[in-house]
Amino acid sequence: MARNQPTPGADGHEPAGATGPSGAGRHKAVRYAVPVAVAGVAAATIGIGSALATSGDPDLPKISAQDLLAKVAASDVQQFSGSVRVTTDLGLPSLPSGVSLGGAMGKGGGAGKGDANPAGKLTELASGSHTLRVAADGPDKQRVSIVERAAEYSVVRDGQQVWAYDSGSNTAYHATAPKDAAGAKKERELPHGLADASPQELAKKALAAAQGTTDVAVDGTAKVAGRDAYRLTLTPKQSESTIGSVRIAVDAKNGVPLKFTVTPKGGGKAAVDVAFTKVSFDRPSASTFSFTPPKGAKVTEGRQGKDAGHGTDDHGKGRLPAAPGTDAASAPKTTGTGWATIAELDAGKGPGAMGSGKGVGPKGGAHGKDAEKLLDSFGGKVTGSFGSGRIVSTRLVNVLLTDDGKVYAGAVTKEALLKAAEAHR
Repeated sequence: MARNQPTPGADGHEPAGATGPSGAGRHKAVRYAVPVAVAGVAAATIGIGSALATSGDPDLPKISAQDLLAKVAASDVQQFSGSVRVTTDLGLPSLPSGVSLGGAMGKGGGAGKGDANPAGKLTELASGSHTLRVAADGPDKQRVSIVERAAEYSVVRDGQQVWAYDSGSNTAYHATAPKDAAGAKKERELPHGLADASPQELAKKALAAAQGTTDVAVDGTAKVAGRDAYRLTLTPKQSESTIGSVRIAVDAKNGVPLKFTVTPKGGGKAAVDVAFTKVSFDRPSASTFSFTPPKGAKVTEGRQGKDAGHGTDDHGKGRLPAAPGTDAASAPKTTGTGWATIAELDAGKGPGAMGSGKGVGPKGGAHGKDAEKLLDSFGGKVTGSFGSGRIVSTRLVNVLLTDDGKVYAGAVTKEALLKAAEAHR
């Protein structure tokens, strides 16, 4: 059998269809989750897993890039379970002594210590390596667990019942999904960043961004989690992009993305690497999605409106909080196309504007000082026709925080952000 060789795809192929006709109803394609703080940026770019040791690349029939994209689009796998490994290297600097991402963000920036709020857990995944256990049985039964040495954090959905539990602090968060969450809104029942922390969802978003702006090729084969896979490589053409390439390992049998890797244009090791270490496509046991809080656990019930979680809850009672800057009320405007898309968010004017760091947090004070230290550690100040602000830089994502409260963010160069800010004045 002939060994698969790199096969270029046709430029302008419609990879946005990779979500598939049936997939579009279950998973809302998020163009860009814009942050109001660095934690939001990191959460929006979170990834999973380092490459697995392999016993050699498998021999598979040749396939064109177009046919492989069609295979991903046609995949309708709704039942799976397994383990994934989260490794993220965005090049975040060490924080000043005594400063944490959550603390610098102040009230509403995430959960505090001893809180099962999912938003707070997203900041922990901003760097380093983490192990997740995942399971799904259709859109109504889902489970994601972050496994640590001495504790485990889980978000579980079983029908309308949604639980988050932190074993380290023995605290739980309970919500009842609203009945109107059926259909197109089901994807919101797990918070962004956790619900999307899978090779499948990350691959869909990358393919959606690739339309007409990307060279696509099949680049050999691989063995991932014991399964044969084709390697699909996406190379952005747009000079503004900071992404060098995206590689997706696609299951040769069912078309499910098993591994997702983003390499910065500047080179070096992957900034985001997503891979299953174990996977099964059998239906998980029903007990996987059942949860009863342990004896003595402190349980917080979801409440109506913006009190349910860390910020605005546009769907009412019972909605688990999303990552900062990803809720519908703070949905950003976007400019540019494909990989050069830039999100713009109005974070507010005055002394509490994120660009200055002054006054951030309740009545300024310690939270404001923490935010200023945090911003100083991430980037330098800039000026232009838009006014003044500062650039927050990572290996993959750059963010411009202006002193009048505007936020421009994207996997684009600093120059592209400055140009976008000047164009909006």
